[in-house]
Amino acid sequence: MIESVAVVGAGPGGLVAARWLLSQGFDVSVFEAGPTIGGQWSGRRRASGVWPAMHTNTSRILTAFSDLEHDTDVFPSNRDVLTYLQRYADTFGLTERTRLNTRVDVVDREDDLWRVEHAGSVEIFHRVVIAIGRFHAPSIPPVPGLDTFTGSGGAASTFAYRGAEAYRGKRVLVAGCAVSALEIAAELAQSGAAHVTVTQRRQRYVLPKFAAGVPSDHRIFTRYGALAAETLPPAEIDRQLREIVIEAGGAPEQYGAPPADPSLFRAGVTLNQTYLPLVAEGRIIVRPWIDHVDGREVTFADGSSEEFDAILFGTGFSVDIPCLSDEVREVLDVDDAHIDTDRHTFHPDLPGLALVGMWDQSGGYFVPLELQARWIAYTWGGVLPTTPVEEQRESVAAYRARRGLSQKTRMNLAAITFARAAGVEPSPDRWPDLRRALLFGPLAPSCFRLEGPDALPDAADRFARDAAAFGAVVDPDLSPREREYLSMLRDAQSGVVAAG
Repeated sequence: MIESVAVVGAGPGGLVAARWLLSQGFDVSVFEAGPTIGGQWSGRRRASGVWPAMHTNTSRILTAFSDLEHDTDVFPSNRDVLTYLQRYADTFGLTERTRLNTRVDVVDREDDLWRVEHAGSVEIFHRVVIAIGRFHAPSIPPVPGLDTFTGSGGAASTFAYRGAEAYRGKRVLVAGCAVSALEIAAELAQSGAAHVTVTQRRQRYVLPKFAAGVPSDHRIFTRYGALAAETLPPAEIDRQLREIVIEAGGAPEQYGAPPADPSLFRAGVTLNQTYLPLVAEGRIIVRPWIDHVDGREVTFADGSSEEFDAILFGTGFSVDIPCLSDEVREVLDVDDAHIDTDRHTFHPDLPGLALVGMWDQSGGYFVPLELQARWIAYTWGGVLPTTPVEEQRESVAAYRARRGLSQKTRMNLAAITFARAAGVEPSPDRWPDLRRALLFGPLAPSCFRLEGPDALPDAADRFARDAAAFGAVVDPDLSPREREYLSMLRDAQSGVVAAG
């Protein structure tokens, strides 16, 4: 019997999940609320935070799936990404399986099956994948007096931003220090805003997305970094990451921004190419967080105040999965920031349900999304055994124990977690010519086709090319820093082995 699967959402997560489920013989139907595939990359108002001039801050190699490469700039435009996703859907027969303009209202259990309600209709499926995305419910923190703001440009989330033209000649306050806030502040400062101020609770480190000819996601999201996170003390990992960031982009205070916390983990890091140089030129002013608003006047925590015509909040997103029934929501214990799952994917009390792309992360999502999709498809298709229920419960309990703490993870940690679950993590020792690249090179999707299910005969050549595209990581000789880091890692691993 061929089992049916409903995939809710036709963004990157839904499409890659559907592709791999089809490869395992499932009968897949993709439900998309909008008139086109692409999710956030569709750019649709009220459904997407993508604006017309936006480019990715992840390189084309890491903004792709393993079966289809980009043919575009190093950092694709949003239109390039949408075109890529449409090409992906056509290539793998997903277009004809996608029901556009079909919003799923309820997903609920029906005995051992799953009920999907949409537009007054009900369909029963053997399994369901929720892939509606993590970033569509913007969160604006409470600010005293914000409701009194009278600036002509209003106060809104950066999710609603559609370009600098509406702010030409205006004094704009951008609140936040993550990607959208800094990207939009930089665009406004270069595109005709009269004055741009950024207000933030803390100063983050800012890493240029391209430095010395190398995309920064190739530098900081490596397999070595994932291994170090498992073995080295957190303070040492913190030191190493900060060292890489400072060397590539300098410290914020060197540009005239406030100093960041000495700990990169506490401060955080954002990728942006032009923000700090614009601060250095005085074209962006940095202030502490907002104390209160009164009409057009905003007073900051240091007592200073300015008048503004518009306020844009780039202050994150809440978890929002409106299609889940109350019963399913209760099992997952969904709130504004958390979903109880085993490695962001399964729950032991909800067999036949999987979530895709519903975790908070720094770095690009395409590579870990595909690995998560393969884990789901291989598990449901019988290629891999289902994780024992007790192990799933332990994973959920470990997640629950961290509630209230930051749940943001790094792209490389998510990718390696899913690669191991899918049985496709490559072993550097089996690939001596690629060993350095597998440790210190980019986590390109091609490296996860070297071993395990669906390994490809040309994967080694493809990965060597991907790794060499922006640096000499295929050179067998380690750099002095790489030797230092690898020696430290080996010593720590030996200590773990000895202790065991």
